Amino acid sequence: MQHTAEQAVKLFNTLFVPTYNTELVCCEAEPIYLPADAEHPHHRIVFAHGFFASALHEIAHWCVAGKERRLLEDFGYWYEPDGRSAERQAEFEKVEVKPQALEWIFSRSADFQFHFSADNLSGEVGASNSFKQAVFEQVQHYLQHGLPERAKMWSDALIDCYRAGHPLQADEFSLENVF
Repeated sequence: MQHTAEQAVKLFNTLFVPTYNTELVCCEAEPIYLPADAEHPHHRIVFAHGFFASALHEIAHWCVAGKERRLLEDFGYWYEPDGRSAERQAEFEKVEVKPQALEWIFSRSADFQFHFSADNLSGEVGASNSFKQAVFEQVQHYLQHGLPERAKMWSDALIDCYRAGHPLQADEFSLENVF
């Protein structure tokens, strides 16, 4: 099975349009989450450029967002563009631990390569070692204590599609195997 935008959209929408009134939308220049409104009956997770990794990342943010935040554009979070200082990058990393842990789990669930994202391409600061360690520890926590409901549903759907009969194992996650 290939990791295409079309496959991600079909798999997600089959599962979450009926259960959470949320659809995955492909191929905009920038990712964004948009709650349902008078013109759009479904909440929309929009991912960028048709990249499978972007879909997994944006879905991870949706899985972390609580019910009230899912009623706000981009879940009501701030976003600062590329070129963040080291201090602002540290703030960014604090809020990205859980989403990137889920993205890593989703990536493995789909037999897809995970990459840490500092989301600071023109800045001088990349993903720190402490951030990578925090994400790894959050992955281990999720594997030991269970995923949140929507994240579990999505991980299970990815496993069924991409690696049927092969559930996730803790030893699949190592800081040596990601970038």
